Amino acid sequence: MIRGLQIIAENRVGVLRDITSKIAEHGGNITYAQSFIIEHGENKGKALIYLEVEGGDFDRILNEIRKFTFVLEISEEKPFERVFGKRVLIFGGGAQVSQVALGAITEADRHNLRGERISVDTMPLVGEEELADAVRAVTRLHRAEILILAGGLMGGKVTEEVKKLRKAGIPVVSLNMFGSVPKVSDLVVSDPVMAGTLAVMHVSDRAKFDVDKVRGRRL
Repeated sequence: MIRGLQIIAENRVGVLRDITSKIAEHGGNITYAQSFIIEHGENKGKALIYLEVEGGDFDRILNEIRKFTFVLEISEEKPFERVFGKRVLIFGGGAQVSQVALGAITEADRHNLRGERISVDTMPLVGEEELADAVRAVTRLHRAEILILAGGLMGGKVTEEVKKLRKAGIPVVSLNMFGSVPKVSDLVVSDPVMAGTLAVMHVSDRAKFDVDKVRGRRL
Protein backbone atom coordinates (compact mmCIF):
# COMPACT_ATOMS: atom_id res chain seq x y z
CA MET A 1 0.00 0.00 0.00
CA ILE A 2 1.34 3.43 -0.97
CA ARG A 3 0.71 6.39 1.33
CA GLY A 4 1.50 10.06 0.78
CA LEU A 5 3.56 12.13 3.21
CA GLN A 6 3.66 15.94 2.99
CA ILE A 7 6.18 17.93 5.00
CA ILE A 8 6.84 21.65 5.31
CA ALA A 9 10.35 22.19 6.62
CA GLU A 10 13.11 24.74 6.95
CA ASN A 11 15.06 25.26 3.76
CA ARG A 12 18.52 24.09 4.73
CA VAL A 13 21.18 21.52 3.92
CA GLY A 14 20.54 17.93 5.02
CA VAL A 15 16.76 18.10 5.51
CA LEU A 16 15.90 15.66 2.73
CA ARG A 17 18.74 13.33 3.75
CA ASP A 18 17.53 13.11 7.35
CA ILE A 19 13.91 12.52 6.34
CA THR A 20 14.65 9.81 3.80
CA SER A 21 17.06 8.10 6.20
CA LYS A 22 14.33 7.92 8.83
CA ILE A 23 11.91 6.39 6.31
CA ALA A 24 14.46 3.73 5.34
CA GLU A 25 15.23 3.03 9.00
CA HIS A 26 11.62 1.98 9.55
CA GLY A 27 11.29 -0.12 6.41
CA GLY A 28 9.59 2.36 4.07
CA ASN A 29 10.34 2.36 0.35
CA ILE A 30 10.06 5.78 -1.34
CA THR A 31 8.29 5.31 -4.68
CA TYR A 32 7.97 9.01 -5.58
CA ALA A 33 9.53 12.23 -4.27
CA GLN A 34 9.29 15.93 -5.02
CA SER A 35 10.71 18.94 -3.23
CA PHE A 36 10.44 22.65 -3.96
CA ILE A 37 10.61 26.04 -2.27
CA ILE A 38 7.22 27.58 -1.48
CA GLU A 39 6.90 30.93 -3.28
CA HIS A 40 3.68 32.32 -1.78
CA GLY A 41 1.70 32.51 1.45
CA GLU A 42 2.63 32.22 5.09
CA ASN A 43 5.25 29.52 4.42
CA LYS A 44 7.04 31.44 1.66
CA GLY A 45 10.71 30.47 1.55
CA LYS A 46 10.17 27.15 3.32
CA ALA A 47 10.62 23.74 1.66
CA LEU A 48 7.64 21.57 0.73
CA ILE A 49 8.56 17.91 0.53
CA TYR A 50 6.10 15.34 -0.72
CA LEU A 51 6.92 11.62 -0.65
CA GLU A 52 4.98 8.49 -1.53
CA VAL A 53 6.00 5.60 0.71
CA GLU A 54 5.34 1.90 0.25
CA GLY A 55 5.46 -0.48 3.20
CA GLY A 56 7.22 0.06 6.50
CA ASP A 57 5.78 1.29 9.78
CA PHE A 58 4.11 4.41 8.40
CA ASP A 59 2.69 5.69 11.69
CA ARG A 60 6.09 5.42 13.33
CA ILE A 61 7.72 7.13 10.36
CA LEU A 62 5.22 9.98 10.69
CA ASN A 63 5.86 10.39 14.42
CA GLU A 64 9.65 10.17 14.13
CA ILE A 65 9.84 12.78 11.36
CA ARG A 66 7.57 15.08 13.37
CA LYS A 67 10.27 15.21 16.07
CA PHE A 68 12.82 16.87 13.78
CA THR A 69 13.31 20.50 14.81
CA PHE A 70 13.37 21.64 11.17
CA VAL A 71 9.90 20.18 10.47
CA LEU A 72 7.13 22.78 10.73
CA GLU A 73 4.17 20.71 9.49
CA ILE A 74 3.63 17.08 8.56
CA SER A 75 0.53 15.27 7.32
CA GLU A 76 -0.59 12.15 5.50
CA GLU A 77 -2.08 12.81 2.05
CA LYS A 78 -3.69 10.68 -0.63
CA PRO A 79 -1.18 9.54 -3.30
CA PHE A 80 -1.34 11.40 -6.62
CA GLU A 81 -2.57 8.24 -8.34
CA ARG A 82 -5.76 8.38 -6.26
CA VAL A 83 -6.22 12.16 -6.69
CA PHE A 84 -5.19 12.94 -10.28
CA GLY A 85 -4.76 9.44 -11.70
CA LYS A 86 -3.18 8.71 -15.08
CA ARG A 87 -1.97 11.64 -17.17
CA VAL A 88 -2.77 12.20 -20.84
CA LEU A 89 -0.44 14.82 -22.36
CA ILE A 90 -1.18 17.00 -25.40
CA PHE A 91 1.53 19.14 -27.06
CA GLY A 92 1.44 21.21 -30.23
CA GLY A 93 -0.29 24.08 -32.03
CA GLY A 94 -2.89 26.00 -30.04
CA ALA A 95 -5.97 25.45 -32.23
CA GLN A 96 -5.23 21.76 -32.72
CA VAL A 97 -4.42 21.24 -29.04
CA SER A 98 -7.77 22.70 -28.02
CA GLN A 99 -9.66 20.28 -30.27
CA VAL A 100 -7.68 17.27 -29.04
CA ALA A 101 -8.30 18.44 -25.47
CA LEU A 102 -12.04 18.63 -26.20
CA GLY A 103 -12.11 14.94 -27.08
CA ALA A 104 -9.79 13.91 -24.26
CA ILE A 105 -11.55 15.88 -21.52
CA THR A 106 -15.01 14.74 -22.62
CA GLU A 107 -13.93 11.09 -22.60
CA ALA A 108 -12.01 11.44 -19.31
CA ASP A 109 -15.07 12.99 -17.70
CA ARG A 110 -17.13 9.96 -18.71
CA HIS A 111 -14.68 7.59 -17.00
CA ASN A 112 -14.03 9.77 -13.95
CA LEU A 113 -17.75 9.91 -13.19
CA ARG A 114 -17.57 6.14 -12.83
CA GLY A 115 -14.73 6.20 -10.33
CA GLU A 116 -11.59 6.29 -12.47
CA ARG A 117 -8.98 9.04 -12.27
CA ILE A 118 -7.64 10.36 -15.59
CA SER A 119 -6.23 13.88 -15.96
CA VAL A 120 -5.49 15.80 -19.17
CA ASP A 121 -2.51 18.16 -19.43
CA THR A 122 -2.16 20.49 -22.42
CA MET A 123 0.67 22.72 -23.62
CA PRO A 124 0.38 24.81 -26.81
CA LEU A 125 3.90 25.01 -28.28
CA VAL A 126 5.46 26.32 -31.48
CA GLY A 127 8.99 25.55 -32.69
CA GLU A 128 11.08 22.43 -33.17
CA GLU A 129 13.36 23.03 -30.16
CA GLU A 130 10.49 23.78 -27.81
CA LEU A 131 8.52 20.72 -28.88
CA ALA A 132 11.57 18.45 -28.73
CA ASP A 133 12.35 19.65 -25.19
CA ALA A 134 8.77 18.99 -24.10
CA VAL A 135 8.68 15.48 -25.58
CA ARG A 136 12.07 14.70 -23.98
CA ALA A 137 10.71 15.75 -20.57
CA VAL A 138 7.73 13.38 -20.67
CA THR A 139 9.73 10.47 -19.26
CA ARG A 140 10.42 12.60 -16.17
CA LEU A 141 6.73 13.27 -15.54
CA HIS A 142 5.02 11.24 -12.83
CA ARG A 143 2.07 9.12 -14.04
CA ALA A 144 2.47 10.07 -17.73
CA GLU A 145 0.66 7.36 -19.74
CA ILE A 146 0.32 8.64 -23.32
CA LEU A 147 1.30 11.65 -25.47
CA ILE A 148 -0.68 13.24 -28.29
CA LEU A 149 1.14 15.51 -30.75
CA ALA A 150 -1.17 18.00 -32.44
CA GLY A 151 -0.04 20.33 -35.20
CA GLY A 152 0.44 20.88 -38.92
CA LEU A 153 4.15 20.08 -39.23
CA MET A 154 6.51 18.18 -36.92
CA GLY A 155 9.80 16.45 -37.64
CA GLY A 156 13.55 16.69 -37.10
CA LYS A 157 14.47 16.73 -33.42
CA VAL A 158 10.87 16.11 -32.40
CA THR A 159 10.91 12.85 -34.36
CA GLU A 160 14.08 11.69 -32.61
CA GLU A 161 12.55 12.40 -29.19
CA VAL A 162 9.37 10.54 -30.14
CA LYS A 163 11.46 7.47 -30.98
CA LYS A 164 13.14 7.63 -27.55
CA LEU A 165 9.81 8.13 -25.78
CA ARG A 166 8.31 5.06 -27.42
CA LYS A 167 11.34 3.01 -26.36
CA ALA A 168 10.62 4.15 -22.80
CA GLY A 169 7.18 2.56 -23.09
CA ILE A 170 5.00 5.66 -23.51
CA PRO A 171 2.81 5.47 -26.65
CA VAL A 172 2.54 8.47 -28.98
CA VAL A 173 -0.57 9.43 -30.96
CA SER A 174 -0.05 11.94 -33.78
CA LEU A 175 -2.46 13.95 -35.84
CA ASN A 176 -2.22 13.39 -39.59
CA MET A 177 0.26 16.19 -40.37
CA PHE A 178 3.27 17.02 -42.53
CA GLY A 179 6.73 15.96 -41.37
CA SER A 180 8.23 12.72 -40.13
CA VAL A 181 6.53 12.51 -36.70
CA PRO A 182 3.48 10.58 -38.01
CA LYS A 183 5.83 7.97 -39.49
CA VAL A 184 7.30 7.11 -36.07
CA SER A 185 4.15 7.45 -33.95
CA ASP A 186 2.13 4.49 -32.67
CA LEU A 187 -1.11 5.77 -34.18
CA VAL A 188 -2.03 8.56 -36.62
CA VAL A 189 -5.52 10.07 -36.38
CA SER A 190 -6.94 12.67 -38.76
CA ASP A 191 -9.71 13.99 -36.48
CA PRO A 192 -8.23 15.85 -33.46
CA VAL A 193 -11.30 15.24 -31.28
CA MET A 194 -11.11 11.52 -32.02
CA ALA A 195 -7.37 11.53 -31.24
CA GLY A 196 -8.07 12.81 -27.74
CA THR A 197 -10.92 10.37 -27.24
CA LEU A 198 -8.88 7.34 -28.31
CA ALA A 199 -5.91 8.32 -26.14
CA VAL A 200 -8.09 8.43 -23.03
CA MET A 201 -9.77 5.15 -23.97
CA HIS A 202 -6.31 3.57 -24.23
CA VAL A 203 -5.29 4.53 -20.67
CA SER A 204 -8.67 3.75 -19.14
CA ASP A 205 -9.08 0.52 -17.20
CA ARG A 206 -12.65 0.17 -18.44
CA ALA A 207 -12.56 1.07 -22.16
CA LYS A 208 -11.82 -1.57 -24.76
CA PHE A 209 -9.51 0.41 -27.08
CA ASP A 210 -5.81 -0.54 -27.13
CA VAL A 211 -3.22 1.38 -29.17
CA ASP A 212 -1.04 -1.74 -29.30
CA LYS A 213 -3.68 -3.52 -31.40
CA VAL A 214 -3.77 -0.77 -34.07
CA ARG A 215 -0.12 0.28 -33.98
CA GLY A 216 1.02 1.78 -37.28
CA ARG A 217 -2.52 2.46 -38.50
CA ARG A 218 -3.86 5.76 -39.85
CA LEU A 219 -7.43 6.55 -38.87
